Amino acid sequence: MDNTSSWWRDDARPWRSGAWTLDLRGDEIADIAFDGVVVLRAVRAAVRDAGWLTVPTKVVATRFGKDSIELDLEQVGLGARVTGTVTVRVAGAELRVSWRAVSHEAFRTCRIGLVALHPAGWAATPVRIDHTDGTSEQSEFPRDIRPHQPLMDIARLAAMRDGVRFALTFTGDVFETEDQRNWTDASFKTYSRPLALPYPYDLPAEERIDQSITIRAERVDSAAATHDGPLVIDLVAGGTFPAIGVEASTAPDPQPASADGGFRVVELDLRTPTWPAALRRAEADRRPLVVHLVVPSSDEPLIDAAAALAALADPPVRVAAFDAVEHVSDAAVIARTRAALEQAGLEVPVIGGARSHFTELNRERERISPDVDGYAVTTTPLFHTLDTEQLVESLGMQRVIAEQTARYADGRPVHVGPVSLRPRFNNVATSPERLPQRTDLAEGYGAQFTGASDDRQDAPELATWTIASVAALAVPTTASMSLFETTGPRGLRVEDGSPRPAEAAIAALTSLTGAELLYQPDAAEVWAIGARTAETTTILVANPSPVDRQVTLRIPDRELQATVPADSWIRVEV
Repeated sequence: MDNTSSWWRDDARPWRSGAWTLDLRGDEIADIAFDGVVVLRAVRAAVRDAGWLTVPTKVVATRFGKDSIELDLEQVGLGARVTGTVTVRVAGAELRVSWRAVSHEAFRTCRIGLVALHPAGWAATPVRIDHTDGTSEQSEFPRDIRPHQPLMDIARLAAMRDGVRFALTFTGDVFETEDQRNWTDASFKTYSRPLALPYPYDLPAEERIDQSITIRAERVDSAAATHDGPLVIDLVAGGTFPAIGVEASTAPDPQPASADGGFRVVELDLRTPTWPAALRRAEADRRPLVVHLVVPSSDEPLIDAAAALAALADPPVRVAAFDAVEHVSDAAVIARTRAALEQAGLEVPVIGGARSHFTELNRERERISPDVDGYAVTTTPLFHTLDTEQLVESLGMQRVIAEQTARYADGRPVHVGPVSLRPRFNNVATSPERLPQRTDLAEGYGAQFTGASDDRQDAPELATWTIASVAALAVPTTASMSLFETTGPRGLRVEDGSPRPAEAAIAALTSLTGAELLYQPDAAEVWAIGARTAETTTILVANPSPVDRQVTLRIPDRELQATVPADSWIRVEV
């Protein structure tokens, strides 16, 4: 695997033993299948620090046997030094993954143990849970994204999918399941040490970890029929094509002015002295301006910010407000923001929701003020893992969160953004994050201090992912989306103003704003989005998979054929 390339995918090493197959991707045991049916998407040995950051894993040695695999792992960094061996062993209808390791240093951690990922496609699948006290209950993997853990106190899970009955037994700790679709992961995750217990907690030096996941499976029905043929994508009318914007750069000065995107979004953290300079730099782009306010407990900076917005040559398109600690728009924050704007004589729509992940919108929905003019939600696909596979798989989950947010908004417009590859701040940090202390932008602000960048920002394939992401998020109630930043490490351009490949995708999408939206109701490996005017219909088709695809596009009154190369996008004009 060459992780120095801009758009790397882990090289999968396929392995088979009897009816069992899996792919080895670095330290991940992926796509564990029995008789062709995937039982687990992945199993990994995970070490998280006191701030929920993942300790890097190095595979020191790999040993393959006829019925076994052994991975010697080192997990070193963030204060941890853990060494051990993950073993996969097959015996007939049973596959067992075990991890035996030792923590050589005293370490403060939020989680350490085996993590199992169940396919997101198992939503609404019935499951039997055997608890650690010997009792059992019937439950299911939830259909809607569940804000909190749907399955608790797990010793054993049993279910049936696609004609295969299976049971998973967990040992070494108490396990529970969370719905990772909250973070646009295409999975449900079963992990150990329940979140109801205190965290972070102290792991003493020389503490040993001994955990296992055992899968027993049997085929009880014949395999379901598969239908091979061309991929058919239906596009249907869905209101107005959403407005497309770009986040203002948070990188250090100097940054060139930019006209990319149809509107600009600037987040002003009113706890910091940089927000007036950040506002001035965003205004210099001369684009319609959307302002997101991070609101502290004091009213003085909020009043000052409202006055600054009122003094702009052009008023903001809308204002969003989020609590600086909870990251959501509760009734108090919205009321205080409206009062400050009214005092400044500024009448603009005020929207609210969550500034971190859909997770917080989902979990804190009852706290979101009903007095908002629209809903705000963001998505960051590379939260739990940095794999390119995760980046691509997140697209289908973006559609799920867009649809669920639309239901929560109850007819009000939904504004999605920022969409970024990596988190712009750590909303689960257990200690305060570093904030700027200067009044100028010589060191940048916002995500430059609290977020992460990714080398794939430079990748040609990111343009394809961008088209696919907008297509996934574009449901009829989505009024706008903002993606990436104008310039800098998270930007559409590098610091000298040279464009990155994703800029062309943003330009293509922006050109369609305001036309009639043609959207793709059903998720697929290839994503398409269109816009129709009285004169023409334009369709953007994105194939974020590593193989060329033949597709049939069905739009109202017409059917089209297209070939979309791997990791590429095309524009079709009718």
